Amino acid sequence: MAKRLIIVVLVLVIASVDANAQCSMCSAVVESNLKTGGELAQGLNAGILYLMGIPYALLIGMGIILFRRLNQNSSESQS
Repeated sequence: MAKRLIIVVLVLVIASVDANAQCSMCSAVVESNLKTGGELAQGLNAGILYLMGIPYALLIGMGIILFRRLNQNSSESQS
């Protein structure tokens, strides 16, 4: 079991190294675009917020549905 955990941790560490490289490339492009007067950063920030908001909206929606169903079942059993 410990060997599997070590393997999973190593895979995650290796994957995070690639993700960090992409972030620095994106930030370099945005910085150079801002220096030339472009508006790429605003669009990039809006896209990040949009992509970040969808999972939260889905989780909140699922939580509301689950909460209502659990309360509905408990109120039916009490009546």
